[in-house]
Amino acid sequence: MNLELGEEQEAVRQLAKDFVAREIAPHVVEWDRAESVDKSIVKKLGSVGFLGLTVPEEYGGSGGDHLAYCLVTEELGRGDSSVRGIVSVSLGLVAKTIAAWGDEKQKRHWLPGLTAGEVIGCFGLTEPGTGSDAGNLTTRAVRDGDNYVVNGSKMFITNGTWADVVLLFARTDDTPGHKGISAFLVPTDTPGLSRRTIHGKLGLRGQATAEVVLEDVRVPASALLGPEGKGFAIAMSALAKGRMSVAAGCVGIAQAALDAAVGYAGEREQFGKSIASHQLVQELISDISVDVDAARLLTWRVADLIDRGEDFATAASKAKLFASEAAVRAASNALQVFGGYGCIDEYPVGKLLRDARVMTLYEGTSQIQKLIIGRALTGVSAF
Repeated sequence: MNLELGEEQEAVRQLAKDFVAREIAPHVVEWDRAESVDKSIVKKLGSVGFLGLTVPEEYGGSGGDHLAYCLVTEELGRGDSSVRGIVSVSLGLVAKTIAAWGDEKQKRHWLPGLTAGEVIGCFGLTEPGTGSDAGNLTTRAVRDGDNYVVNGSKMFITNGTWADVVLLFARTDDTPGHKGISAFLVPTDTPGLSRRTIHGKLGLRGQATAEVVLEDVRVPASALLGPEGKGFAIAMSALAKGRMSVAAGCVGIAQAALDAAVGYAGEREQFGKSIASHQLVQELISDISVDVDAARLLTWRVADLIDRGEDFATAASKAKLFASEAAVRAASNALQVFGGYGCIDEYPVGKLLRDARVMTLYEGTSQIQKLIIGRALTGVSAF
């Protein structure tokens, strides 16, 4: 694995840093308090190519490798994880999945709009009663001539109220478990589909998180993504790459915590000297720094494996597990450095901690990641 960034990768990272400084950083507190980022950010993300990374240029994408994608998602996570989530879902879970599994017509229809930020995608897997146990989802799609009739509901759907298309997973036959699940591309203006915004979240407050309800929604058979019955495999392939994106965003959170802690420790004085000169404050800062480096290297390894065409799923689970837990530790340590000021939202570390805590839950909890890793090591499934 080459740890040296090329000129193009460095340029992409600098572009992302500049974008965050200009378009995100001035608004972070406002968006968090309002529980909504400005929707205009989506087209801005598209205009600089961030919503088309790794997608072939022939479909409107901006190309690039997966390490460049990680660099961008890290910088977005460093700025505002709610914005990072827009990219991770609309590009990472939806557009990339269409690029991998869609037929030519589906690619031509959906990808140019998604990569430009003119169309927003959401990933409809989680349900009120099935989170980690995704193989037992209950949303049903019943064949009716040239259509499917879909009934069910989805929960905690990022981009849910903004999305123009939902990559929807539903059961198409009575086969128990994951074998009876199929994937569909469903426009959100389809009659019978309704959405409700979820407010009062602990973290990622700026994301448009929603409940999606489907009541006798008629979907043409042409909306089927991939073969019928392969929906679970499609979902898991999307989530494996998605975990790399979440890990990169967590590296960004941890890096932001480190930047804030170092800056504040150099300015704040106690006992007649800066708190940076106190040994236990240095311990907190050094622990954050080690977590940042370790999480970043684990994440970059996943990108390297993907770009070399090698198996990456277990490495992605390791990166997501470590980086999400490391982000929580980093933000918590940074808050300790800030003391009471860390609990006021005019300072960044409280939000970093709230956002980091969510990362240990979505796209596979920390416990699920451990079971995936354990299964890879032992050959025995514990779930």
